[in-house]
Amino acid sequence: MPLFQLILVAIIQGITEFLPVSSSGHLILLPNLTGLEDQGQVIDVAVHLGTLGAVIIFFRRDVGLALAGVMDLTCGHRDTPGARLALGLILATVPVVVAGAALHLSGLDQAMRSTAVIGWAMLIFGLVLYWADQRGPVRKTEWSLRDAAIMGLWQVLSLIPGTSRSGITITGGRQLGYDRETAARLAMLMSIPTIIASGALLGTDVAVKADLQIVRDGVIAAALAFLSALVALSLMMRLLRSVSFTPYVIYRVILGVILLAIAYG
Repeated sequence: MPLFQLILVAIIQGITEFLPVSSSGHLILLPNLTGLEDQGQVIDVAVHLGTLGAVIIFFRRDVGLALAGVMDLTCGHRDTPGARLALGLILATVPVVVAGAALHLSGLDQAMRSTAVIGWAMLIFGLVLYWADQRGPVRKTEWSLRDAAIMGLWQVLSLIPGTSRSGITITGGRQLGYDRETAARLAMLMSIPTIIASGALLGTDVAVKADLQIVRDGVIAAALAFLSALVALSLMMRLLRSVSFTPYVIYRVILGVILLAIAYG
């Protein structure tokens, strides 16, 4: 793959993975609208691993707490903060793993990779995010297992290209009563097991196709995605202390309308 396209894919993935604007939708649109060669699953897995590293580094305290919680759970202790966080992440991940595996095995995940689907998802779920962000009452501070399961069901919708995994889980969090920063933090933590599960699912296909050149491209893409994701994540979490999700919603609505005009024009 040309170095320019590799850099472009990595930066797009890194910036959009944690912003509520859909990284998968943007990566699908890149070849659809520009005529560039599809980057393929190897690069997709690589850039997702890069963004995974970024979220682990940024939320390292929460990640450490969850890992300690896994040890607590194996020892039969479910009442520690770490155990509750780890159990919540497990509950939130199961629905999207089951649904994602079903879509992948059936081939429906490829059938949804169209400009029209992305356009509708951008528009509809952007407006749903706006509704939840504006109307969601702030009344909760501690993540319950019930809320983790509900946010996990919201996350299933992210399998529709253009929905945005972070956007739809933030929507769920705001609707349940968490403030913007807490909803975003929970959404980012939920991305860790989800990206790991997705990488494991696609990794079997990637391992068969990979050669030395593709591996080299993947390493470059992962490093660039890591850096851009770390910057984007840091900026978003700072902005959420004073800015709503409305700017992202406006971007989604405008892009959705443009994509629908292209798809049906």
